[in-house]
Amino acid sequence: MIKGVEAMTGNEFILYTREKCPLCNKAKAILDEVAMVTGITYKEFDIYSDDELLERFGLMIPVLEWQGAVIQYGMIDPISLIDQFQKDKA
Repeated sequence: MIKGVEAMTGNEFILYTREKCPLCNKAKAILDEVAMVTGITYKEFDIYSDDELLERFGLMIPVLEWQGAVIQYGMIDPISLIDQFQKDKA
């Protein structure tokens, strides 16, 4: 099992990133904005911290996961996230 990730459950996004990744930095800024609207925070995992993560997500990052499922990768879309998770709260 991937270190640290197995303990992540509940109402928190998991964001897979790496260093020197402009799209990852943009994704973090977007998720900070999404958190202000939805109240949903995120935990970040560097794919270089685990060989399994690197193999799984090497060319896809940033990757956003929700409750074990990949929901977005590459360019993170804040509008669809806010729409989806505001609907889930209703």
